Amino acid sequence: MAYYAGVDIGSTMTKVVIVSDRIEASLIGPTGPEHRKLANKVMEDALNRANLRFKDLSYIVATGYGRINVPFADRQITEITCHAKGLHSLLPTVKTVVDVGGQDSKGIRINDGKVVNFVMNDKCAAGTGRFLEIIADSLGVPLQRLGELSLTAERATPISSTCTVFAEHEVINQLANGEPVANLVAGVHESIATRIYSLVSKLQIEKDIAITGGGAKNIGLVKALEAKFGSPVLVPPEPLITGALGAALLGKEKCEKALRDGYTPTRSKEGLQEAKIFS
Repeated sequence: MAYYAGVDIGSTMTKVVIVSDRIEASLIGPTGPEHRKLANKVMEDALNRANLRFKDLSYIVATGYGRINVPFADRQITEITCHAKGLHSLLPTVKTVVDVGGQDSKGIRINDGKVVNFVMNDKCAAGTGRFLEIIADSLGVPLQRLGELSLTAERATPISSTCTVFAEHEVINQLANGEPVANLVAGVHESIATRIYSLVSKLQIEKDIAITGGGAKNIGLVKALEAKFGSPVLVPPEPLITGALGAALLGKEKCEKALRDGYTPTRSKEGLQEAKIFS
């Protein structure tokens, strides 16, 4: 049995997935300041979970904005490509992907697991998980409760500001004026959904539509996006691991192609040198 790993170092969360002909193990942990040390730790924990050793891995692909800090990886691939591959393996009918991460949001058009086009918002926190974190802190509501709380709202309070800082002040002022917290949260979800829809509309949106990233775990945001798209928005079983899963599958694909072409794929010299930490 051959095993392959994908490591996705995102802005807020780091993910590892190990695959063979199925997902053998996956692990999610917070991204800290020391990316290399964290990459080593999550890989070690994922190997333990799969009851494997590092030398059992045939190939490792790193992705995410911190991918250059995975020294034991054999290859680095952009998160856009990895998200497309990973999501297609889970939800093969999806053509449009919305990824709501901690520091950016993306729209990706895919066809048969390959990227057709994409757009990204990485210049402003509005429309990202960071915006939700700031609002949750301002309202004194745990981030994990925002989604279910918004479903109890009588209405979505309009949030006119498009800047995170100004929107936070607007929410605080509305709260001081007696506006119910649930209505404010629903309004924030509506505001984020509007920004994301405006971004993704630059693509030729085609159904089915799916959402990945931390934002996919917020049912209120998912419902607000469904209203904007006028269509159901699918959520994969674990929306945080699609990038790492895609990275692992791309590594597997590369190795299998090498075998078909008549040669045995080998680990990179740099990857094997750094692998001494696992010995």
